[in-house]
Amino acid sequence: MIIRLGRCRAPRLSQGAAVTIGNFDGVHLGHQHILQQLKRKALELGLPVVAVVFEPQPKEFFARKTGRPLPYRITPLRTKLDLLRQTGCVDAVWVLRFNQAFADMSAQEFIDCLLRRDLNTRYLLIGDDFRFGAGREGSYDMLAAQPDILTERTPSVITEDIRTSSTAVRQALSDGLLDYARKLSGHDYTLSGKVKHGRKLGRTINAPTANIQLPPYHYALNGVFVVEASGSFGTRRGVASFGLNPTVSSSRAQKLEVHLFDYQGDLYGQRLNIRFLHKLRDEIKFDNIPDLQAQIARDIAAAANWQPE
Repeated sequence: MIIRLGRCRAPRLSQGAAVTIGNFDGVHLGHQHILQQLKRKALELGLPVVAVVFEPQPKEFFARKTGRPLPYRITPLRTKLDLLRQTGCVDAVWVLRFNQAFADMSAQEFIDCLLRRDLNTRYLLIGDDFRFGAGREGSYDMLAAQPDILTERTPSVITEDIRTSSTAVRQALSDGLLDYARKLSGHDYTLSGKVKHGRKLGRTINAPTANIQLPPYHYALNGVFVVEASGSFGTRRGVASFGLNPTVSSSRAQKLEVHLFDYQGDLYGQRLNIRFLHKLRDEIKFDNIPDLQAQIARDIAAAANWQPE
């Protein structure tokens, strides 16, 4: 069950709830550990599990407000909700719209309004770095002092001596280290979107591509990748370009273009799930279209021949 709400307008859960709160960007192993621990406690207490997430994420909101560059986003909201559902640990996800009114909410109002009145929180589990309220004034100690809410925190999950965090996953993706991102996340990096009409340049150079419509976030990935695409046709291997496409475009919007091997059908309007398996190279600006065409042919050959170790 997915519930979207504004500020303090949700119906009260009469039986109470076991709650966790955060961005859950990437739903990595650290997030999964929190959710598994929360589920065990919820079963013990006989409570439903509710995950509270923010949209946009607070850092994105403040970046737009101040004109700073957007921080990297790992997962769009739709993908995040799918990953949360796949954990099997969550009964409901509450999507809180993060706006100026929410940013101005005091820590005590956050507790009284969101946790106590709306969610009827009986048990709260948070990560070890959780802060809340205007100016990040709220802390674990403040939550632990509430007599009617049992609050616990979970320690960090360590993977290869690195704290498993969204920051670590973003860095791995930015560096093109898909295997390491997979270790931190517990799953392949995946994006999904509907196929939209583009410039259709690929058709003219013997490499037709599906242009995937993505929410306008700032994504960590950049380059050319071996991918696996799933849709109404089943699952097919392909090669994808994800970036600014500087040879033929001056736009600063990132584009995901996927060439599927041995496929000739019409994909417009279909939603495709794209799994990123291996990075072939960084994005390059070519001097002319023939040079781009020659490189695309090499990319297609390399992707077709790639095999996981």
